[in-house]
Amino acid sequence: MRQYELVAVFPPEEELFRQGKEAVVAELAKEGAADVKETDMGDRQLAYVIKKKERGHYILFTMNLDPQKVTPAEKMFKLNANLLKYLFVKVES
Repeated sequence: MRQYELVAVFPPEEELFRQGKEAVVAELAKEGAADVKETDMGDRQLAYVIKKKERGHYILFTMNLDPQKVTPAEKMFKLNANLLKYLFVKVES
């Protein structure tokens, strides 16, 4: 298992944010992510419009995950309408 960081940008509306965050947490659990920690970075202005949204709610997830599980998780993230953008990054130790 390797350590990864995931930055996810959700819509600022409370209901859409909650649904998107629950879907991401469920997918990480399904893929076997361990030691998942969340850091709420708050509601911020986006640099450019994404899916007709000018603001987004950012969450930083840190976790340990098998490298082969990153791609299946990303496939689900692409299909999630309540996730504006995401970025997986491997943490160098």
